[in-house]
Amino acid sequence: MNRIRKFFQFENIGYLYVLPALLYMMYFVGYPIIRNIVLSLQNVTVKTLNAPVKELIGLNNYLELFRDKIMINSLINTLVFTVACLIVQFMIGFALALFLSRKFASAKMVRGLLMIPWMIPITVTALIFKFIFSTNVGILNQSLMLLKLISAPVDWLTSPGTAMFALVFANIWIGIPFNMILLSTGLTIIPTELYESASIDGANRIQSFFRITLPLLKPTIESVLVLGFIYTFKVFDLVYVMTGGGPVNSTHMLSTYAYKLSFGIFQYSKGAAVANIMFVVLLIVSLFYLKLTYEEEEA
Repeated sequence: MNRIRKFFQFENIGYLYVLPALLYMMYFVGYPIIRNIVLSLQNVTVKTLNAPVKELIGLNNYLELFRDKIMINSLINTLVFTVACLIVQFMIGFALALFLSRKFASAKMVRGLLMIPWMIPITVTALIFKFIFSTNVGILNQSLMLLKLISAPVDWLTSPGTAMFALVFANIWIGIPFNMILLSTGLTIIPTELYESASIDGANRIQSFFRITLPLLKPTIESVLVLGFIYTFKVFDLVYVMTGGGPVNSTHMLSTYAYKLSFGIFQYSKGAAVANIMFVVLLIVSLFYLKLTYEEEEA
């Protein structure tokens, strides 16, 4: 007991403060991750769920998944969806951040209004866009037909090509405010004196942007892109509500396919394996982000 008291004295007292959070994370985060890994190495279905001893099959679930066309398609869909959303929402968010960094009367009000898509629950947003892109009563089809741009309603959500477009469009609408607000915050910490000195030296706005704004915004841009990748890669509710992975499994993401395997056809081990694949990808991205952050702090 005395040794424990001595350990938590002076410089080691910090361990005592973080101990409750550590125990919480171990129980509510660490245990589910370990349990999910073990589950993915077993053969657990609805028939064997309550069996006292589960059959251990090693990496067979992973090998079968990578021979599964739907799984490969889900992985490709997730990467395409993530990259497409990330590029477009970052560019638009950056443009809006630069525009709203200018001092004009309604800048704060406009910034607040643009945050609404981010504050609305994703399920509600998905229902709104499902109505917008619906075939017969959708606002988009009605508007395009009124403008004589199409002669018949487009099956946006029931055609493989257009369904993915609808999902990307909806997620971009959600992600733009996130990019805008973080980049706007990064812009506020750049000293205005740098721009004044650059203008005195004869630099124009384009030169100031590439020589001052972009270099000083590099840490913020890295954070926005990495966090945006993580949030977008694990998308579930938007896809589940708008398309449910259809039509004909064409819009399944890793998250929705894991849900289908686990709670649709009750192949719990394969669903856990898909979830672990997602976990590994996001862990690699997170470690890369931590490495960048550490290098910047050391510099």
